[in-house]
Amino acid sequence: MNCYLDNSATTRCFDSVAELTARIMCKDYGNPSSLHQKGVEAEAYVRNAKEVIAKSLKVTPKEIFFTSGGTESDNLALRGAAYANCRRGKHLITTAIEHPAVLRTMQYLQEQGFEVTYLPVDSCGRLRTEDLEKALRPDTILVSVMHVNNEIGSVQPLAQIGELLHRYNPDILFHVDAVQGYGKFRIYPKRIGIDMLSVSAHKIHGPKGVGFLYVGERVKIRPVLFGGGQQRGLRSGTENVPGIAGMAKAAEEIYRNLDEDVERLYALRQRFTEGLARLDGVSINGSRGRDGAPHIVSASFEGVRSEVLLHALEEKGVYVSAGSACASNHPDTAGSATLRAIGLKKELLSSTVRFSFSVFTTEEEIDYTLQALYELVPALRRFTRR
Repeated sequence: MNCYLDNSATTRCFDSVAELTARIMCKDYGNPSSLHQKGVEAEAYVRNAKEVIAKSLKVTPKEIFFTSGGTESDNLALRGAAYANCRRGKHLITTAIEHPAVLRTMQYLQEQGFEVTYLPVDSCGRLRTEDLEKALRPDTILVSVMHVNNEIGSVQPLAQIGELLHRYNPDILFHVDAVQGYGKFRIYPKRIGIDMLSVSAHKIHGPKGVGFLYVGERVKIRPVLFGGGQQRGLRSGTENVPGIAGMAKAAEEIYRNLDEDVERLYALRQRFTEGLARLDGVSINGSRGRDGAPHIVSASFEGVRSEVLLHALEEKGVYVSAGSACASNHPDTAGSATLRAIGLKKELLSSTVRFSFSVFTTEEEIDYTLQALYELVPALRRFTRR
């Protein structure tokens, strides 16, 4: 049996998405900037995608800008807004558990003369709004907080953050990395004061290499890529029409039965965590129940190295992650920044595995994975003690 439980890293495309992208690549392959019929057809796909995505967020189509994915969206939001608003101030705020696309961009901006405050989180991975309030200053121009943490599934209080920022200074821009939240929650930026929001298609059963950035009309932002001036000059480059159309199709699919699908994901999550509780020396990281995301479980297995357990599970057809797929590209990092930020014991940093579900995940896969863990974990502990 094959059990793919690494959906926070990437997801399998919906069949309808694969069919649509293939048709566009092979039949409706025009450049949307071309004036002939093929170009007009391609531009129609892009226009329709903007309308579909804007509808899911209750924003306007002109506020949607297509990118190559979450990383580019985060870079465009942070760098573009920081440079455009630096005359008002150079103070930026984020959290200690952000995705590398945010943390490394913030580090770059520090090198360019900006000052960055990295806020701590509690043991469940949640930002304390009182910490944010204390960090705000007259020269603060931007706050960036992820919606759902990609490693432990903690969910940040976006509405409270938006209200706090508006009360303190409505000119402070609020950026949200919603790569793990979009498609699991209903997010309405204008209602809760979000100015910019980053999303990646391949986390919602869409194609890889495409995403979008919502930029509110009031936001002052500069481009970071220069070229032909596509997308109103903010993001130059020929639009990835198959990817854009596929992403919009995935958004339609993922939001069609969202409430029902999320309920099922929470039930799977509970089934899995209750099963893990039967194993000695296993702890769950992050929020429990509905305080956390419905699709992510981070578990620490005392006395078992995560990479060893990962490959042992792989031999049984179970695919999981030893943490963030993106962070694993940086072997110089001494353990997960997120796990260290929540105060996880040092000996558990290298014994933590992430399991992440999708609409395709079944109860049978959950039960099969639990049975595999019941067999493997005690055996691996015995082997380690030798």
